[in-house]
Amino acid sequence: MSKPFPFSAIVAQQAMKQALLMAAVEPLLGGVLIFGDRGTGKSTAVRALAALLPKMSTREGCRFNCLPDRPEEACPVCSGKTAGRRPKVVRIRAPMVDLPLGATEDRVCGALDLERALVAGEKRFEPGLLASANRGFLYIDEVNLLEDHLVDLLLDAAASGVNVVEREGLSIRHRARFILVGSGNPEEGDLRPQLLDRFGLAVEVRTIGSIEERIEVIRRRDAYETDPEAFCAAWEKQDAAIGNRVTQARRILREVEIPESVLLRMSQLCLRLGIDGMRGELTLMRACRAAAALEGRRTVSWQDAAAIAPMVLCHRLRRDPLDDAGTAPRVERALAGIGAGNGHA
Repeated sequence: MSKPFPFSAIVAQQAMKQALLMAAVEPLLGGVLIFGDRGTGKSTAVRALAALLPKMSTREGCRFNCLPDRPEEACPVCSGKTAGRRPKVVRIRAPMVDLPLGATEDRVCGALDLERALVAGEKRFEPGLLASANRGFLYIDEVNLLEDHLVDLLLDAAASGVNVVEREGLSIRHRARFILVGSGNPEEGDLRPQLLDRFGLAVEVRTIGSIEERIEVIRRRDAYETDPEAFCAAWEKQDAAIGNRVTQARRILREVEIPESVLLRMSQLCLRLGIDGMRGELTLMRACRAAAALEGRRTVSWQDAAAIAPMVLCHRLRRDPLDDAGTAPRVERALAGIGAGNGHA
């Protein structure tokens, strides 16, 4: 199996790459929604990011991706219920799990192992995709075509970090801390506003318009398909540098401070835009921390908030039938108004 296309080799699409990196640093952001034209590198970027992140420790044969020193009670391998002892610790890549559109709730959350129940009369839990994605990524292509109750279920698990299964005589809880990434084409329908609000970040990607960049995309893709090993080796240092940035950002994230003046302006921005609830401000605060940490800074500036605000707030705005400009210009106007009303940065 060939290596994924290198993250650092993806041409343009800076907002998408920035959103994915911030989500990799701060899991509490609640996932990333990427809407845009077909063939713009959405799934390529997600798989590339999962490949460049540091390897993680778990035990051999574990299907829940347990932390070696914190085994899940539901995991027969790490809890020692199967062989009476725990297997050795191994290092694996961060899991990257694709959610098929036709997936059922049982396939996503896990369910009773019917074969074992019928043959051996034993009640055993068969883990689902949420267990497989623990400590990694869960990717949904064409998320706008997925059934609403499944999207809701996934967002609940992503926010709480826990999967709860209580049916068929089972009562199971296990960790399910993953980065949820959804992508879709707006021409095939939108998500309901209630579900949109649950995604931390949302970015819109467009087909590249620059001739030079389009040619560079073709060249790189052709080189990758001709010799994936050689192409990945050529970009290995750049990918390693991005992976190190993410690792360092995770280390300093909780040390990053947000001045009161910046918090005040964040709240003013959300009020001016009429954002419902507090999720907008909380997500903007967390995203700014992640962005500052990625740059090795321990203080958030208003410039951070102004740059990140569109991907945090645009998808939370109420639709205005009288405003033909769209959501991004509304955020830009609000930012300009706050900038004009506050002399300091």
